[in-house]
Amino acid sequence: MSNLLIIVFSLISLATILAVVRIIIGPTVPDRAVGLDAATTITTAMIVLFSQIFHRAIFLDVALVYAVLAFLGVIALARYLEGGV
Repeated sequence: MSNLLIIVFSLISLATILAVVRIIIGPTVPDRAVGLDAATTITTAMIVLFSQIFHRAIFLDVALVYAVLAFLGVIALARYLEGGV
């Protein structure tokens, strides 16, 4: 189990680095928004992983609320970038 956790955390760390790079050097604002959305998805995955590691179901509730709020934030940002009301 320990080797699996090391592999999973390594992959999540790599994904986080790539998302941060996209946020920093994204040539356009929509590219940065995609990087931010990827970062929130990665954070949700980390919370779910912690739920499995620590055997706490409350973290799943937190991850669900976080994912819904992140989704609403992305929808609001997309609507703003499109010039909507």
